[in-house]
Amino acid sequence: MKAANDVRRCRGRADTLCWGQTAPVRPRGGSNTPRVQHQRSIHMQIAIIGLGRMGMNMARRLLRGGHEVAVWNRSPAKTQVMEAEGAAGFTSLQALAASLAPPRTLWFMLPAGEATQQRMDEVLPFLQPGDVVVDGANAYWKDDRPRADRLAAHGIRYVDAGVSGGIWGLENGYCTMLGGEAADIRHLAPVLDTLAPPQGWMHCGPAGAGHFVKMVHNGIEYAMMESYGEGFDLLRNGPFSGLDLQGIAALWNRGSVVRSWLLELLDAALKKDPGLASLKGYVDDSGEGRWTVTDAVDHAVPVPVLAQALFRRFESRQDDLFSNKVLAALRNEFGGHAVKNTDEGDAS
Repeated sequence: MKAANDVRRCRGRADTLCWGQTAPVRPRGGSNTPRVQHQRSIHMQIAIIGLGRMGMNMARRLLRGGHEVAVWNRSPAKTQVMEAEGAAGFTSLQALAASLAPPRTLWFMLPAGEATQQRMDEVLPFLQPGDVVVDGANAYWKDDRPRADRLAAHGIRYVDAGVSGGIWGLENGYCTMLGGEAADIRHLAPVLDTLAPPQGWMHCGPAGAGHFVKMVHNGIEYAMMESYGEGFDLLRNGPFSGLDLQGIAALWNRGSVVRSWLLELLDAALKKDPGLASLKGYVDDSGEGRWTVTDAVDHAVPVPVLAQALFRRFESRQDDLFSNKVLAALRNEFGGHAVKNTDEGDAS
Protein backbone atom coordinates (compact mmCIF):
# COMPACT_ATOMS: atom_id res chain seq x y z
CA MET A 1 0.00 0.00 0.00
CA LYS A 2 1.52 3.26 -1.11
CA ALA A 3 1.84 6.07 1.39
CA ALA A 4 1.40 9.78 0.69
CA ASN A 5 4.25 11.38 -1.25
CA ASP A 6 6.49 14.10 0.13
CA VAL A 7 4.96 14.59 3.56
CA ARG A 8 7.85 16.52 5.07
CA ARG A 9 8.80 17.00 8.69
CA CYS A 10 7.58 20.09 10.52
CA ARG A 11 10.27 22.74 10.59
CA GLY A 12 12.17 22.51 13.84
CA ARG A 13 10.44 19.27 14.89
CA ALA A 14 12.38 16.22 13.74
CA ASP A 15 9.87 13.76 15.17
CA THR A 16 6.58 15.17 13.88
CA LEU A 17 4.72 15.61 10.63
CA CYS A 18 2.26 18.20 9.37
CA TRP A 19 -0.63 17.83 6.97
CA GLY A 20 0.29 17.71 3.29
CA GLN A 21 3.39 19.10 1.59
CA THR A 22 5.00 21.88 3.57
CA ALA A 23 6.50 25.20 2.54
CA PRO A 24 8.59 26.85 5.27
CA VAL A 25 6.87 30.12 6.03
CA ARG A 26 7.22 32.15 9.25
CA PRO A 27 3.71 33.37 10.21
CA ARG A 28 3.03 36.42 12.32
CA GLY A 29 4.26 36.12 15.88
CA GLY A 30 7.54 34.41 14.98
CA SER A 31 6.23 30.85 15.02
CA ASN A 32 8.13 28.23 13.05
CA THR A 33 4.93 26.34 12.21
CA PRO A 34 4.88 25.89 8.42
CA ARG A 35 2.04 26.78 6.13
CA VAL A 36 0.79 23.73 4.26
CA GLN A 37 -0.96 23.11 0.97
CA HIS A 38 -3.08 20.25 -0.30
CA GLN A 39 -1.44 17.49 -2.30
CA ARG A 40 -2.81 15.06 -4.88
CA SER A 41 -5.13 12.40 -3.54
CA ILE A 42 -3.93 8.82 -2.95
CA HIS A 43 -6.54 6.18 -2.24
CA MET A 44 -6.22 3.54 0.47
CA GLN A 45 -7.96 0.52 1.92
CA ILE A 46 -9.14 1.06 5.50
CA ALA A 47 -11.44 -0.58 8.01
CA ILE A 48 -13.66 1.48 10.32
CA ILE A 49 -14.64 -0.45 13.44
CA GLY A 50 -17.59 1.19 15.17
CA LEU A 51 -20.35 3.07 13.36
CA GLY A 52 -21.60 5.54 15.93
CA ARG A 53 -22.38 9.16 15.10
CA MET A 54 -18.78 9.93 14.17
CA GLY A 55 -17.62 6.54 12.94
CA MET A 56 -20.38 6.24 10.36
CA ASN A 57 -19.84 9.72 9.00
CA MET A 58 -16.08 9.20 8.86
CA ALA A 59 -16.69 6.08 6.78
CA ARG A 60 -18.96 8.11 4.50
CA ARG A 61 -16.37 10.86 4.08
CA LEU A 62 -13.71 8.30 3.19
CA LEU A 63 -16.00 6.68 0.64
CA ARG A 64 -16.67 10.09 -0.91
CA GLY A 65 -12.90 10.57 -1.09
CA GLY A 66 -12.51 7.42 -3.18
CA HIS A 67 -11.06 5.11 -0.52
CA GLU A 68 -12.00 1.44 -0.17
CA VAL A 69 -13.78 1.18 3.17
CA ALA A 70 -14.61 -1.97 5.13
CA VAL A 71 -16.85 -1.59 8.18
CA TRP A 72 -17.85 -3.53 11.29
CA ASN A 73 -20.40 -2.64 13.96
CA ARG A 74 -21.85 -4.57 16.87
CA SER A 75 -25.37 -4.07 15.53
CA PRO A 76 -25.59 -5.22 11.88
CA ALA A 77 -28.24 -2.65 10.92
CA LYS A 78 -25.65 0.16 10.70
CA THR A 79 -23.31 -2.11 8.76
CA GLN A 80 -26.09 -2.70 6.25
CA VAL A 81 -26.63 1.06 5.90
CA MET A 82 -22.99 1.52 4.98
CA GLU A 83 -23.07 -1.45 2.59
CA ALA A 84 -25.85 0.31 0.71
CA GLU A 85 -23.58 3.35 0.44
CA GLY A 86 -20.65 1.44 -1.01
CA ALA A 87 -18.70 0.04 1.95
CA ALA A 88 -17.85 -3.62 2.44
CA GLY A 89 -19.71 -4.73 5.55
CA PHE A 90 -18.69 -7.52 7.92
CA THR A 91 -20.24 -9.14 10.98
CA SER A 92 -16.96 -10.84 11.92
CA LEU A 93 -13.72 -9.04 12.76
CA GLN A 94 -11.79 -12.05 11.46
CA ALA A 95 -13.50 -11.75 8.07
CA LEU A 96 -12.96 -8.00 8.05
CA ALA A 97 -9.23 -8.39 8.68
CA ALA A 98 -8.96 -11.09 6.04
CA SER A 99 -10.55 -8.80 3.46
CA LEU A 100 -7.77 -6.20 3.73
CA ALA A 101 -4.49 -6.37 1.85
CA PRO A 102 -1.41 -6.05 4.09
CA PRO A 103 -0.31 -3.78 5.57
CA ARG A 104 -3.82 -3.39 6.98
CA THR A 105 -5.17 -0.18 8.49
CA LEU A 106 -7.88 -0.56 11.15
CA TRP A 107 -9.39 2.59 12.66
CA PHE A 108 -11.38 2.02 15.86
CA MET A 109 -14.25 4.43 16.63
CA LEU A 110 -15.68 2.72 19.71
CA PRO A 111 -16.34 4.02 23.24
CA ALA A 112 -13.07 4.57 25.07
CA GLY A 113 -11.77 1.98 27.48
CA GLU A 114 -13.01 -1.59 27.74
CA ALA A 115 -15.14 -1.57 24.59
CA THR A 116 -12.17 -0.55 22.44
CA GLN A 117 -9.72 -2.89 24.18
CA GLN A 118 -12.08 -5.85 23.84
CA ARG A 119 -12.36 -5.48 20.07
CA MET A 120 -8.63 -4.87 19.64
CA ASP A 121 -7.95 -8.09 21.56
CA GLU A 122 -10.50 -9.89 19.40
CA VAL A 123 -8.94 -8.85 16.09
CA LEU A 124 -5.28 -9.08 17.13
CA PRO A 125 -4.85 -12.81 16.27
CA PHE A 126 -5.83 -12.02 12.68
CA LEU A 127 -3.30 -9.22 12.17
CA GLN A 128 0.34 -9.45 11.15
CA PRO A 129 3.50 -7.38 11.57
CA GLY A 130 3.31 -4.06 9.74
CA ASP A 131 -0.44 -3.58 10.20
CA VAL A 132 -1.58 -0.25 11.70
CA VAL A 133 -4.18 0.11 14.45
CA VAL A 134 -5.66 3.55 15.14
CA ASP A 135 -7.72 4.43 18.22
CA GLY A 136 -9.96 7.38 17.39
CA ALA A 137 -11.94 7.33 20.64
CA ASN A 138 -11.78 9.98 23.35
CA ALA A 139 -9.37 7.74 25.25
CA TYR A 140 -7.16 8.65 28.20
CA TRP A 141 -3.66 9.33 26.90
CA LYS A 142 -2.00 7.35 29.72
CA ASP A 143 -3.51 4.19 28.24
CA ASP A 144 -1.83 4.70 24.86
CA ARG A 145 1.79 3.91 25.69
CA PRO A 146 1.03 0.51 27.28
CA ARG A 147 -1.23 -0.33 24.34
CA ALA A 148 1.40 0.74 21.81
CA ASP A 149 4.01 -1.42 23.57
CA ARG A 150 1.70 -4.41 23.69
CA LEU A 151 0.90 -4.19 19.98
CA ALA A 152 4.55 -3.55 19.13
CA ALA A 153 5.40 -6.91 20.71
CA HIS A 154 3.37 -8.44 17.87
CA GLY A 155 4.88 -6.13 15.25
CA ILE A 156 1.67 -4.09 15.03
CA ARG A 157 1.95 -0.30 14.71
CA TYR A 158 -0.26 1.93 16.86
CA VAL A 159 -1.52 5.50 16.43
CA ASP A 160 -3.75 7.45 18.81
CA ALA A 161 -6.05 9.95 17.12
CA GLY A 162 -7.95 12.69 18.90
CA VAL A 163 -10.81 13.57 16.56
CA SER A 164 -12.96 16.71 16.78
CA GLY A 165 -15.81 17.64 14.48
CA GLY A 166 -18.90 15.95 15.86
CA ILE A 167 -21.88 15.37 13.61
CA TRP A 168 -20.73 18.22 11.34
CA GLY A 169 -17.49 16.49 10.43
CA LEU A 170 -19.01 14.74 7.42
CA GLU A 171 -19.33 18.05 5.61
CA ASN A 172 -16.71 20.20 7.35
CA GLY A 173 -14.00 17.62 8.03
CA TYR A 174 -12.50 16.33 11.26
CA CYS A 175 -9.73 18.16 13.08
CA THR A 176 -7.37 15.31 13.96
CA MET A 177 -4.58 15.23 16.56
CA LEU A 178 -2.20 12.27 16.26
CA GLY A 179 0.31 10.46 18.44
CA GLY A 180 2.71 7.76 17.31
CA GLU A 181 5.72 7.14 15.09
CA ALA A 182 6.35 9.50 12.18
CA ALA A 183 6.45 6.65 9.65
CA ASP A 184 3.05 5.41 10.80
CA ILE A 185 1.51 8.88 10.50
CA ARG A 186 3.00 9.10 7.00
CA HIS A 187 1.31 5.81 6.14
CA LEU A 188 -2.05 7.30 7.23
CA ALA A 189 -1.60 10.60 5.37
CA PRO A 190 -3.96 9.75 2.46
CA VAL A 191 -6.92 9.03 4.76
CA LEU A 192 -6.05 11.96 7.02
CA ASP A 193 -6.03 14.28 4.01
CA THR A 194 -9.56 13.08 3.22
CA LEU A 195 -10.94 13.13 6.75
CA ALA A 196 -9.57 16.52 7.78
CA PRO A 197 -10.22 19.97 6.32
CA PRO A 198 -7.22 21.74 4.76
CA GLN A 199 -4.41 22.03 7.34
CA GLY A 200 -6.68 20.08 9.70
CA TRP A 201 -4.44 17.29 10.99
CA MET A 202 -1.19 17.26 12.91
CA HIS A 203 1.30 14.75 14.28
CA CYS A 204 1.59 16.00 17.85
CA GLY A 205 4.27 13.66 19.19
CA PRO A 206 4.82 10.08 20.41
CA ALA A 207 2.15 7.62 21.53
CA GLY A 208 -0.39 9.37 23.75
CA ALA A 209 0.29 12.88 22.45
CA GLY A 210 -2.73 12.90 20.15
CA HIS A 211 -5.16 11.95 22.89
CA PHE A 212 -3.45 14.32 25.34
CA VAL A 213 -3.91 17.29 22.99
CA LYS A 214 -7.53 16.28 22.40
CA MET A 215 -8.10 16.02 26.15
CA VAL A 216 -6.88 19.59 26.71
CA HIS A 217 -8.95 20.68 23.69
CA ASN A 218 -12.07 19.32 25.38
CA GLY A 219 -11.18 20.95 28.69
CA ILE A 220 -10.99 24.30 26.89
CA GLU A 221 -14.28 23.50 25.17
CA TYR A 222 -15.95 23.05 28.58
CA ALA A 223 -14.75 26.48 29.68
CA MET A 224 -15.81 28.20 26.45
CA MET A 225 -19.29 26.69 26.68
CA GLU A 226 -19.62 27.72 30.32
CA SER A 227 -18.64 31.32 29.52
CA TYR A 228 -21.22 31.54 26.73
CA GLY A 229 -23.83 30.03 29.05
CA GLU A 230 -23.17 32.54 31.82
CA GLY A 231 -23.01 35.49 29.46
CA PHE A 232 -26.29 34.69 27.77
CA ASP A 233 -27.90 34.07 31.17
CA LEU A 234 -26.96 37.64 32.13
CA LEU A 235 -28.27 38.97 28.81
CA ARG A 236 -31.57 37.19 29.40
CA ASN A 237 -32.00 38.18 33.06
CA GLY A 238 -30.17 41.52 33.16
CA PRO A 239 -31.59 45.08 33.18
CA PHE A 240 -32.84 45.05 29.56
CA SER A 241 -35.79 42.72 29.11
CA GLY A 242 -36.57 41.14 25.78
CA LEU A 243 -33.10 41.27 24.25
CA ASP A 244 -32.86 39.32 20.99
CA LEU A 245 -30.46 36.58 22.12
CA GLN A 246 -30.32 34.87 18.75
CA GLY A 247 -29.65 38.18 17.05
CA ILE A 248 -26.84 38.92 19.50
CA ALA A 249 -25.26 35.51 18.89
CA ALA A 250 -25.39 36.16 15.15
CA LEU A 251 -24.02 39.69 15.61
CA TRP A 252 -21.06 38.54 17.69
CA ASN A 253 -20.04 36.14 14.95
CA ARG A 254 -19.51 39.06 12.57
CA GLY A 255 -16.12 40.46 13.44
CA SER A 256 -16.29 40.16 17.23
CA VAL A 257 -13.32 38.82 19.20
CA VAL A 258 -15.64 36.24 20.83
CA ARG A 259 -16.85 34.78 17.53
CA SER A 260 -16.54 31.00 17.21
CA TRP A 261 -18.15 27.89 15.80
CA LEU A 262 -19.69 27.24 19.22
CA LEU A 263 -21.38 30.63 18.98
CA GLU A 264 -22.63 29.72 15.50
CA LEU A 265 -24.16 26.59 16.99
CA LEU A 266 -25.81 28.63 19.75
CA ASP A 267 -27.21 30.96 17.07
CA ALA A 268 -28.71 27.90 15.32
CA ALA A 269 -30.13 26.50 18.59
CA LEU A 270 -31.77 29.83 19.46
CA LYS A 271 -33.33 30.04 16.01
CA LYS A 272 -35.02 26.70 16.61
CA ASP A 273 -36.03 27.45 20.21
CA PRO A 274 -35.57 31.14 21.19
CA GLY A 275 -35.96 30.52 24.92
CA LEU A 276 -34.48 27.01 24.93
CA ALA A 277 -37.71 26.06 26.70
CA SER A 278 -37.62 22.51 25.36
CA LEU A 279 -34.30 21.75 27.06
CA LYS A 280 -33.49 20.81 30.63
CA GLY A 281 -30.29 22.31 32.01
CA TYR A 282 -28.68 18.94 32.66
CA VAL A 283 -25.14 18.77 31.28
CA ASP A 284 -23.23 15.50 31.10
CA ASP A 285 -19.49 15.11 30.62
CA SER A 286 -17.48 12.64 28.55
CA GLY A 287 -14.64 12.25 31.03
CA GLU A 288 -12.09 14.35 29.15
CA GLY A 289 -12.76 17.39 31.31
CA ARG A 290 -12.08 15.30 34.42
CA TRP A 291 -8.81 13.99 32.98
CA THR A 292 -7.76 17.53 32.08
CA VAL A 293 -8.20 18.72 35.65
CA THR A 294 -6.54 15.59 37.08
CA ASP A 295 -3.50 16.03 34.84
CA ALA A 296 -3.30 19.71 35.75
CA VAL A 297 -3.15 18.71 39.42
CA ASP A 298 -0.49 16.07 38.66
CA HIS A 299 1.70 18.68 36.97
CA ALA A 300 0.85 21.61 39.30
CA VAL A 301 -0.60 23.65 36.43
CA PRO A 302 -3.31 26.10 37.58
CA VAL A 303 -6.50 25.68 35.52
CA PRO A 304 -9.18 27.31 37.70
CA VAL A 305 -11.50 28.20 34.82
CA LEU A 306 -11.33 24.72 33.28
CA ALA A 307 -11.92 23.14 36.70
CA GLN A 308 -14.88 25.39 37.48
CA ALA A 309 -16.45 24.60 34.11
CA LEU A 310 -16.27 20.90 34.97
CA PHE A 311 -17.76 21.41 38.43
CA ARG A 312 -20.59 23.47 36.96
CA ARG A 313 -21.54 20.44 34.87
CA PHE A 314 -21.73 18.38 38.03
CA GLU A 315 -23.89 21.08 39.61
CA SER A 316 -26.30 21.03 36.66
CA ARG A 317 -27.34 17.48 37.55
CA GLN A 318 -28.65 18.38 40.99
CA ASP A 319 -31.98 20.12 41.40
CA ASP A 320 -31.35 21.34 44.94
CA LEU A 321 -27.70 21.27 45.95
CA PHE A 322 -27.06 20.37 49.59
CA SER A 323 -24.17 22.85 49.58
CA ASN A 324 -26.64 25.62 48.82
CA LYS A 325 -28.83 24.41 51.71
CA VAL A 326 -25.77 24.77 53.98
CA LEU A 327 -25.19 28.33 52.72
CA ALA A 328 -28.82 29.26 53.33
CA ALA A 329 -28.76 27.74 56.83
CA LEU A 330 -25.57 29.57 57.78
CA ARG A 331 -26.85 32.93 56.54
CA ASN A 332 -30.00 32.42 58.59
CA GLU A 333 -28.07 31.37 61.69
CA PHE A 334 -25.49 34.15 61.79
CA GLY A 335 -27.52 36.99 60.35
CA GLY A 336 -31.16 36.04 60.54
CA HIS A 337 -31.41 36.25 56.76
CA ALA A 338 -34.58 34.97 55.13
CA VAL A 339 -34.65 31.39 53.84
CA LYS A 340 -37.07 29.37 51.73
CA ASN A 341 -38.45 26.20 53.29
CA THR A 342 -39.23 23.19 51.13
CA ASP A 343 -42.88 23.01 52.19
CA GLU A 344 -43.77 26.69 52.38
CA GLY A 345 -42.92 30.05 50.91
CA ASP A 346 -40.45 32.60 52.23
CA ALA A 347 -39.73 32.38 55.95
CA SER A 348 -37.51 34.28 58.33
